[in-house]
Amino acid sequence: MDSKGSFLGRIGKPVRRATAFFLVLLFLTSINLTAGVLVAPTSIILSEHDRTGRMTVQNPTDMPKEVSISFGFGLPESDSLGNVTLRIHDSTEIDHPRSALNWIRAFPRKVVLAPGATQVVRFVARPPKDLPDGEYWARIIVKSQESQPDIPSAASAEQITTRLNMIMQTAIVLKYRTGNLIAKLDIKDTRVEETDSLVAVTIDMVNLGNVSYVGILKCRLIDANKQEISHRTINLAVYEDFKRRVDLPITAGTFRRPFEVEVSIESGGRKDIPEEELIHGNSFEYSMMVQ
Repeated sequence: MDSKGSFLGRIGKPVRRATAFFLVLLFLTSINLTAGVLVAPTSIILSEHDRTGRMTVQNPTDMPKEVSISFGFGLPESDSLGNVTLRIHDSTEIDHPRSALNWIRAFPRKVVLAPGATQVVRFVARPPKDLPDGEYWARIIVKSQESQPDIPSAASAEQITTRLNMIMQTAIVLKYRTGNLIAKLDIKDTRVEETDSLVAVTIDMVNLGNVSYVGILKCRLIDANKQEISHRTINLAVYEDFKRRVDLPITAGTFRRPFEVEVSIESGGRKDIPEEELIHGNSFEYSMMVQ
């Protein structure tokens, strides 16, 4: 799940003979940043064979945009219920054996884009010697805001002024690959629970390879006559231990019990990732009865 920005608002606040500002941070997921910039591609893959990569940033608006590039580290995380979140750590917070933060560089790190302008950002990997085989990860953080916005001033100490400067942010995955690459997944446990209107399938997975397992998870709810009740298809990205919940609605119909859930996981078939970037691994097909 591969798997993955923010608004920062500047809002005026009255003080004596001055205007104070504070920042508000919200997270987004799209790389098409409304009123911000467009970023492509959705992932950057570097390797021992080609340690350089590039990303295109475009300003589609009629205002100049100041764009900055930085790095963080974040993996999809799941709680005990199988709910998934992504939290980005900066370089001072993380000490992960698969982190590429300390040896990835971006050029340029900051640029002002005129309306309609495009900028190519280049990335270079300078990994340490004798790096163990496998995949190493970072998040490219792209921020954009209006270039040098005019700050309004209050006419008097009693007047309230407001200025909104939208700072957009998104995080794009960067992967560095070296040596023999193995994509291997294992299923530790699968739980199936029925409520009044749905069947919840919780799959507990562990990554046994040395790369992120990227693929597709499919769940299908059928009745005793093999008639489909509902199904879901989810893009899957497993970096470490990972639990994923899939809810299958029990739709209206004359379905015969007992119900059954069919589960399949494969490392191919993704439409959002170029085929040459995928590392194929093992697959699973199994079914469980709904008790």
